[in-house]
Amino acid sequence: MSTKKQRRSENFKDRKKKKSTRIIYLAAIIGGAVVVLALFFVILFNALFPPVDMEALKKKEKSVVDIYFSDPQERLLVKEKRYIYKEEDAAAQAREIVKALLDGSKTGQVDTFPAGVALTDIRVGKDGLASVSFSRRLVEAHPGGSTAEMATIYSLTHTLTANIPEIKAVQILVEGKPVASIKGHISTVRPFLPDPDLLAVVKQEKS
Repeated sequence: MSTKKQRRSENFKDRKKKKSTRIIYLAAIIGGAVVVLALFFVILFNALFPPVDMEALKKKEKSVVDIYFSDPQERLLVKEKRYIYKEEDAAAQAREIVKALLDGSKTGQVDTFPAGVALTDIRVGKDGLASVSFSRRLVEAHPGGSTAEMATIYSLTHTLTANIPEIKAVQILVEGKPVASIKGHISTVRPFLPDPDLLAVVKQEKS
């Protein structure tokens, strides 16, 4: 028969063992919860930010294109060389080219689109018409005036027709719909053809 001291010792050991067991269970539950949360956030992150295929980007070729901006006097268009990713589809290539135009000049020429204007859609028809849609900021932030409007219209027209053989004319849209004009001076109801008279003459370097 065990003594009181022995019973107290056994009870103490039992309580200690149960406490240790509870701690182990609690740690296991917490650890499992942490793992589940970590997996959840990893899956969520990958869903929101898909990994970029760097190998595909490396394999993608670049091509040189001519992007047209205004000269300092804002009377003629001056071309600027730019490297962009080469796309097989005409509409996809046009998208890359228009984005370069919206990025603005890198050589000090005058930008022809207001800052913050976004390209919303672009389609190239079999008839050679490129329908280019911009965000509403094009008409809201444009400075207006016949000179500025012509620069916007023809910088886009020449930039696309000079670089993509399939494109012969350009139609400007805002949020996917035709507009009467950008700011009230030049009608944009009909498509535009390139106008060689608006191009600055490139001086030949002497050898």
